[in-house]
Amino acid sequence: MIKIKGKSAQEIADCIRALVQNGQLAPGASLPPVRELAEEINVNRNTVAAAYQRLVTAGIALAQGRHGTSICQPPQAGEQEGLSSGTALVDLADGNPNPAWLPSVASLLAEPLTRPYLYGDDTLLPELREMGEQWLAPDCPAHLSLELTHGAVDAIERLAAALLVTGDGVAIEDPGFLGTINALRLGGMRTLGVEIDQYGMTPASLDAALAKGARAVLITPRAHNPSGCRVSSQRAQQLKKVLGKFPEVAVIVDDHFGLLNETPYYSVIPPGTARWALVRSVSKGLGPDLRVAFVGCDELTAARLRTRLASGMSWVSHILQAAVITGLKSGESLARMDEARAGYARLRDELCAELAQAGIDITKPDGGFNVWIPLPRDAKDVAYELAKKGWLVRLGTAFDVDGHSQALRVTVSHLRPHQARAFARDLKACL
Repeated sequence: MIKIKGKSAQEIADCIRALVQNGQLAPGASLPPVRELAEEINVNRNTVAAAYQRLVTAGIALAQGRHGTSICQPPQAGEQEGLSSGTALVDLADGNPNPAWLPSVASLLAEPLTRPYLYGDDTLLPELREMGEQWLAPDCPAHLSLELTHGAVDAIERLAAALLVTGDGVAIEDPGFLGTINALRLGGMRTLGVEIDQYGMTPASLDAALAKGARAVLITPRAHNPSGCRVSSQRAQQLKKVLGKFPEVAVIVDDHFGLLNETPYYSVIPPGTARWALVRSVSKGLGPDLRVAFVGCDELTAARLRTRLASGMSWVSHILQAAVITGLKSGESLARMDEARAGYARLRDELCAELAQAGIDITKPDGGFNVWIPLPRDAKDVAYELAKKGWLVRLGTAFDVDGHSQALRVTVSHLRPHQARAFARDLKACL
């Protein structure tokens, strides 16, 4: 029999935590009712209740009302973006940009740093700071503070850790980006799905998520992954009005497609919001391996981020920063980005046209290099049939927050001539 002991809430919580860590209390195991445990160890019921609340806050236990309190399942990462090595199928699932439209690594490293950078140096190169401020300031509230992170998902993970505590709810698009969902759940946050349409989050669904107690909202304003939707000017005003009723809620905007966006940016951050951040990555334009994203945010949020990115801990390498400066200035890089922007739009349009010709109904995306295809039957069965015809696609369930998507996400960045027509024909046959 498992023995729980302790006289204070802290001691009881620590005892239960140790039992979880050494495997004596498995995920899903029920803890004794508050009254029963209080009598057993001879403490006040409020002491046991406080201990259980500590465990819930720490993400170790789950309070289930009349069903008592049980040990949580440990957070696990779901699917990840990336190449499917060894597959003989045409890979339309990897979520990667086309390497042919990325600048060469040698060109990005052509201008070396003038000196080595050491512990205690400024973590942000002055020229890159100026570039970032010019890029983000027009789209941010007043008094912008600028920081760098190792990509957009790293920014979101660090912002969540800086602004929230374990167990806090985060409102996020449903379906949403799988990397972001993984990061939030592994950080111990609750993800609250918000319905989307072709113009982004729907105001009513966002209002409902905030009313449930969400402490932060994460919004993708353009090139939403997986759907390709974008926030229109009218929708931005509607979302701003909803968020304005919850000024204590942190607003994080993930403008991840950054350098390659095709549509205007409309801010959803209300003027009264205390904690906010706008994230823009260079990954799609200059390459995912650069691992750099700009974060424009309010002063307090920047200060909290800074403590996690300080010299001696995990600042963004000045060598990478120099490569980003080169990429944002060089004619070759800018030409490649123009080619990529136009190329992804052409490939999206081509696939959407072929799907329409085949009688497959979708909402045409406004940006990015993915196409979201809702299905009238089980997506797993369709994906299996497509694999037999030579196609690898991503199941929509990888992007689910609360729902269960019967859909496929198709990455168009590697499509070759005539493949869009062949894919649409094969998908129609599978349906």
